[in-house]
Amino acid sequence: MCEHLEAVTNGEINRLLINVPPGAMKSLTVSVFWPCWELIKAPHTRYVCASHSQTLAIRDNLKARRLVQSQWYQERWGSSVKLTSDQNAKTKWETSATGCREAVAAGGITGIRGDRVIIDDANSVESAGSDAMRSAVRDWFLEAVPLRLNNPAESAIIVIEQRLHEEDVSGTIISKGLGYEHLCLPMEFDPLRKCVTSIGFEDPREEDGELLFPERFPAEVVERDKRVMGPYAVSGQFQQTPTPRGGGIIKREWWRVWDAEEAAAQGMNREDSFPPMDYIVASLDTAFTEKQENDPSALTIWGIWQRASHEASALVSRQTRIMVEDGRDTIPCAMLMNAWAKRLTLHGPETARFPNERDADYLARSKENWGLVEWVIHSCNRFKVDLLLIESKANGIDVANEIKRLNRNAGWSVRLVNPGNADKVARAYAVQASFSNGAIFAPDRSWADAVITQCESFPKGAHDDLVDSTTQALKYLRETGLLRRPDEIAADTVASMAHKSPTKPIYDC
Repeated sequence: MCEHLEAVTNGEINRLLINVPPGAMKSLTVSVFWPCWELIKAPHTRYVCASHSQTLAIRDNLKARRLVQSQWYQERWGSSVKLTSDQNAKTKWETSATGCREAVAAGGITGIRGDRVIIDDANSVESAGSDAMRSAVRDWFLEAVPLRLNNPAESAIIVIEQRLHEEDVSGTIISKGLGYEHLCLPMEFDPLRKCVTSIGFEDPREEDGELLFPERFPAEVVERDKRVMGPYAVSGQFQQTPTPRGGGIIKREWWRVWDAEEAAAQGMNREDSFPPMDYIVASLDTAFTEKQENDPSALTIWGIWQRASHEASALVSRQTRIMVEDGRDTIPCAMLMNAWAKRLTLHGPETARFPNERDADYLARSKENWGLVEWVIHSCNRFKVDLLLIESKANGIDVANEIKRLNRNAGWSVRLVNPGNADKVARAYAVQASFSNGAIFAPDRSWADAVITQCESFPKGAHDDLVDSTTQALKYLRETGLLRRPDEIAADTVASMAHKSPTKPIYDC
């Protein structure tokens, strides 16, 4: 951290993002020691220091003031750094050379300018979980902070925080490519995310899991805290990524790939063709709007197929602990057949047809104007779905009614789904076992990877529309018995094997 702060002082960096775990002395180093160190040679420097709470910003302002006013500091650098008597408050103090250090809460920077803007934990753990509060801080950072610099070309912005959400300030910096030098130091070393920066720094750790600060956080302390914190807090606050490696509720490694090898094992010549489906369900998460800040509407299409496997009987036997001779050689699995997420109005404008225009040409040209209803109907017809599921919420009901009105003669039906009291997280947990049991397949396609990635980051990701569509479909398939786990198949097998007394007639003849 000190090396990168010195690079800011030397003019090598003027945008710096630091992600470190709690307890790594980030506030002392960045908000207290560094400004006091810079003031020795440049007492005219002006600092604006923000935190999610003004109380915390004032805390560090007081620490810095006490350091500057200490006998130790004044004996060494008092000739350069003296505080004025007329502006020496806990929220703001000034030097006789017109330098200053001012403490503000995130969102309260209006009217203040500085040579250094230091943002230390713009989000609290609580506010990071609120969409409204997180959005407000993000807008403040993007719209207000860049305008508060004394010299826009040379003044510096330093952001230091632990990661709390994919859309926190750090996530905004990274996703928008805002040109910040990024120093990321997880508690436990991850070789796949080894940090290397432009000033020549490289994380010196080599072993996977090697600790950042073992003198302060030895292995037994880290493991103790991890048990208390849980996977999401550990991932964000310790490892500086809002998603646990491999995913949280639905891990990336649980998805099985439909590739050439799997296709050949199922007796198919081409991986770009799906196996025969017993039943096909489309699942729609509605949010018809063109506003970029809102979630898009999302559709996923799922097929139930019987995966041939010589292990099928063995799976059932292991579950029952009885050798089962039921001739079973397949296991029901779900295949992600297609997915998209689009920001659309309910209906698009009608496209006029040219004289003698071919159907294929008209279809390709009119797609540009389609709204949500048109895209859903087209997708359902294309994949020959049996059922379209739509959540029974206000805009979902409107979409369902429009689709029914325009599609009365279709070979598929529409069903409104009421999730009841189950929230998004509970719904994800309800289908988790289907993933962990290896029953969920997806082809190696970019649209499938978008679904997998969003499921991996849930519930810490920026969007969850594809997750909602996925859990809605799989939950329905589970509840209707179309997607059963081996232990459920085993239970049915055991029940069918149980001895039953012959039924007796009510009346003897």
